[in-house]
Amino acid sequence: MAVAAEPPSLLLHTVENLAEFHREHEKFYAAGPREQAVVLQRHAGTLHEVADRAAAELDGVLFLEGQGEPAGLAALRLEVRTLGEEAIATGEWMAKAMQSSWTAAGAILEIAALDDLLGERHRIIANDWQAAATTVVVGRLLERAADVLDRVDAEATAAARTPRLLHSAAELIARSADLLGESAGLVQDNERRWRLFHERVAALLAVPPASTPPPEADAS
Repeated sequence: MAVAAEPPSLLLHTVENLAEFHREHEKFYAAGPREQAVVLQRHAGTLHEVADRAAAELDGVLFLEGQGEPAGLAALRLEVRTLGEEAIATGEWMAKAMQSSWTAAGAILEIAALDDLLGERHRIIANDWQAAATTVVVGRLLERAADVLDRVDAEATAAARTPRLLHSAAELIARSADLLGESAGLVQDNERRWRLFHERVAALLAVPPASTPPPEADAS
């Protein structure tokens, strides 16, 4: 004899609401980092070019010996530092959110109909948690790149140290761009897992509650 389906519970509704909230945030983190990575790769290329040429104008940066630091470099350095600070704040926020999600996901262990999707739900959280940690590393790399650029001597572009500093800053920025792509890939990997989880929860919520038969009348 088949066992009647349990009625949708408050727990199941809570699981669905939290999952939808989580997924909406992921839509940005699957695309935004890739857009930032393109900008950072361009900046890295600019710095490599500037380091290789005594005078170069590319991406708004112009080095001319004896004319001080160009406005383009100052703007690039400020953007790199700002992106670094934002990445650290975002990554730390994401890590805390994933800690909360991990704790909340423990509740679905009580829902037998989701037993085969426990791995998928926890993999989603693990991917996002890893992406959060990667985002913090990106921020640290960008902050250090800005520190390196602070030491560039624009008054003497032919000095031995300046090209080396520019190349090093470019390498740090390029690596941060690579990691942003990896972070976005981790989040994108969740898309199929989300669909499976959402479809199952929606199906469970669609099951009508079992009706309780009225008590039999007392024949006496």
